[in-house]
Amino acid sequence: MAKQPMLKFVSVERNMPTKRAPDLRNNDFGEIYAEYADTKAKEQSSRCSQCGVPYCQTHCPLHNNIPDWLRLTAEGRLQEAYEVSQATNTFPEICGRICPQDRLCEGNCVIENSGHGTVTIGSVEKYITDTAWKNGWVKVIKPHAERTESVGIIGAGPGGLAAADVLRRQGVQVTIYDRYDRAGGLLTYGIPGFKLEKDVVMRRNDQLAEGGVTFKLNCNVGEDISFADIQAAHDAVIIATGVYKTRDLQGPGSGAKGIERAIDYLTASNRKSFGDDVPEFDDGQLDAKGKRVVVIGGGDTAMDCVRTAIRQGANSVKCLYRRDKANMPGSMREVQNAEEEGIVFEWLSAPKGFVGDPAVTGVMVQKMRLGAPDATGRQAPEVIEGADYVEEADLVIKALGFEPEDLPTLWETKGLEVTRWGTVKAQFTTGETDLPNVYAVGDIVRGASLVVWAIKDGRDCAEAILDKLNNSAAVAAE
Repeated sequence: MAKQPMLKFVSVERNMPTKRAPDLRNNDFGEIYAEYADTKAKEQSSRCSQCGVPYCQTHCPLHNNIPDWLRLTAEGRLQEAYEVSQATNTFPEICGRICPQDRLCEGNCVIENSGHGTVTIGSVEKYITDTAWKNGWVKVIKPHAERTESVGIIGAGPGGLAAADVLRRQGVQVTIYDRYDRAGGLLTYGIPGFKLEKDVVMRRNDQLAEGGVTFKLNCNVGEDISFADIQAAHDAVIIATGVYKTRDLQGPGSGAKGIERAIDYLTASNRKSFGDDVPEFDDGQLDAKGKRVVVIGGGDTAMDCVRTAIRQGANSVKCLYRRDKANMPGSMREVQNAEEEGIVFEWLSAPKGFVGDPAVTGVMVQKMRLGAPDATGRQAPEVIEGADYVEEADLVIKALGFEPEDLPTLWETKGLEVTRWGTVKAQFTTGETDLPNVYAVGDIVRGASLVVWAIKDGRDCAEAILDKLNNSAAVAAE
């Protein structure tokens, strides 16, 4: 992807990008939907049994007080419900849209486990906060007092934004550095708009900017500014870069035209939704229209790719996964959605190479079976000899997951310890690294994970920094 020109280092509260994803919602329909949604939200919320052990809450990474805001919603006290929801979650309307509730809160609902169908917690969460925005209950961030301490955050994804929100509300001066031209990270460019509307992300960015957070966009740390310079400019630094290095495929023909990375494909699609000029999309390279598309992988990113391709007008869309459906790492709800939209899943199928020169025309597929379980109970896939075939394709998308970039080398930073997987070594409770006043949160610590975990990490890290700043101030005052 072509590098965006670097913006001047100025506060974004005056200079945020003004382009927005178009709002395609018809006003009349919106009014009808709002009435229907209000009825459904109350109806679903009233189904909560208010059980003594709220498994929905304990299985939520943020431990959101779900039973209380469901009760308040059922009673029609939506503003109070929003305030309870917002108390533990920086972006409830985003989590309501993209969290895998079937694996977290809803999957552990007592009603669901008793066979009566889960309370649709995610939909209610989304509705509460959308209503809050509509009614003006979401306020501009206004600290009671400004502080002199500053924190630099590298990465404008959910972890970095969540930390910025907590810090800024306490008057800390916050600057976010990000390589892209819009804040949001994968929320903006990785997740398709049909799952997470881009204006939903942009209004949170605007809220932070209006609240005094400074965004330095198109800023690639290690090139446009050094890590050492960021350290020198701030009392603390949070590394929240996420993981963007794509796991690759080797084998015959792997360099053929038409074999693309999932992140490039999804970013191009999202940029088009903003109205950007995207030459790689316009010339057909990253557009699935009229093509036979094969997506390789079984996680949520793979589901985003197959569902985007079908919306772009692909002739056919198939997903290859080397294990069976029961072992898919992605959300089962996403798989069901994809199947309902016409995507074909080829289970127990793995690529061994590609055909076509210079452009890909097919994937060489080897059929697999699951072998004996290992000590953890997981079955490793084994090749079935003589069962190979070629799956025809004009566009192949690699969605095999993400790995961390080599930050110590890229940033020329000695002392930034990483694990054998390349993730930054940090304390899970605070995000502290071995470098003084340097913290790390989200996927760069955990590996590729969920947005809700990044939000939790960002909030926890911000609280740890505030504790340290307050202790330092108290010592200085003695």
